[in-house]
Amino acid sequence: MPQAELQTGRVDCQEENARLSALASTGILDSAAEPSFDAITRLTAEYFKADTVLLEFADESRVWIKSYWGEPVRELPRKLSVFEMVLGEDGPVVVPDVSKHPLFASQRPMVRRLEVASFAGAPIRSGDGRILGALAVFASQPRRQMAGEELRMLESLADIAASQLELRRMRRTFRGSRVRAPHASEPVTGIWPRKSDLRQALDKRQFVLFYQPEVELSTRRIVGLEALIRWQHPERGLVPPMDFIPLAEESGLILPIGDWGLSEACGQIQKWCHEDPENGAPRVCVNLSARQFGREGLADHVEALLRQTGVSSRLLGLEMTESSLISDNGTPQEVLISLRRLGVSLLMDDFGTGYSSLHHLHSLPFDVLKIDRSFVERMTGANEQPLQIVRTIVELARVLGMDVVAEGIETTEQYELLRQLGCRFGQGFLFSRPVTAETISEMLRLPGRVLPEPVDFAAGPI
Repeated sequence: MPQAELQTGRVDCQEENARLSALASTGILDSAAEPSFDAITRLTAEYFKADTVLLEFADESRVWIKSYWGEPVRELPRKLSVFEMVLGEDGPVVVPDVSKHPLFASQRPMVRRLEVASFAGAPIRSGDGRILGALAVFASQPRRQMAGEELRMLESLADIAASQLELRRMRRTFRGSRVRAPHASEPVTGIWPRKSDLRQALDKRQFVLFYQPEVELSTRRIVGLEALIRWQHPERGLVPPMDFIPLAEESGLILPIGDWGLSEACGQIQKWCHEDPENGAPRVCVNLSARQFGREGLADHVEALLRQTGVSSRLLGLEMTESSLISDNGTPQEVLISLRRLGVSLLMDDFGTGYSSLHHLHSLPFDVLKIDRSFVERMTGANEQPLQIVRTIVELARVLGMDVVAEGIETTEQYELLRQLGCRFGQGFLFSRPVTAETISEMLRLPGRVLPEPVDFAAGPI
């Protein structure tokens, strides 16, 4: 009977791409809950007398929970997950006593969250045998090794889920063959980047995070950082986000790219805390796309990352634009409330550019408003309207008990004017460009973390 070993090796890229293609053909990740899957998790829980049962599928970075019994879970990081262990074993895994297994030392988020003492998982395969997901059984007490009959039952239940998945894929294929031209998913040759380029960048870890300091305007002390993604291409050099984020959004790869960014930022916070235990790390803010924010399981995912890295929730901020909040259902408010309960900061980015800002401020639990750089840039010009908008936003934030951060500060005139208006925090090239984590480490070693007296930004290449 197989015993799970901790799987930390890299997955073969070609095999993983084939697996992801098979997963995409089912369309399961973007689907609503299905009664057939709920029936499987219920039967599994009854048979094994389990505390929690999860029926899950995994993309590049995340495990999506499509049905659960017991503790409600929506999604988790893929790293060190039961799915990854099943994939590594290419078959079922059984851990009768977590405390005696190597994974206990890894502080696996799922185990810690549910206080799991034992678990087992069986693969859910595609028609050609690729592992797309797993049926996982969790118990709060150590259990004896699964008997052969019990393990076969778990595999049989997983096979039922696989059959339902294959039927779903066949229905999609039949419908799609009538409306889609062949090979329509890949852009024409000569256009760069293509979806395959982005996927390769993920596989080869070519994305990097730069960080731009947020400072207290009265002291120039670093109080936070905004994490900004770049693509370090081996031939094209450092590629700015505007050259690849639109394609990532369109293709759906923004989800694994965004999840990588969240995980990378949490890992970096952990490193800065280790480098300076006395002062710790400043808050790091990560931008969320509309597609990331639209996931009901986002709070579960963030909580698991925080547990996995041991990072305090107060050191993580999540930024979203007003447009990402526009929805026909209550999902944005539910997700924000769930995130707020974790203790992470919530920042509304580019404030003032949306069409219903006041409505969202009253209904959603934000902590910080970020004044859009377009207003800051024009506030010292002949037209007084941008200046009045900035003044109004600062006053509005004060009345609502929120902090406000001015973006895009490039001149000492803007800097002094913002201070006069009562704006407490800001960021921009006047203080620092986005820089590497290593450069930020040097800045954090400055006395009091205070940046030098600013000099007007001189235009040049970013």
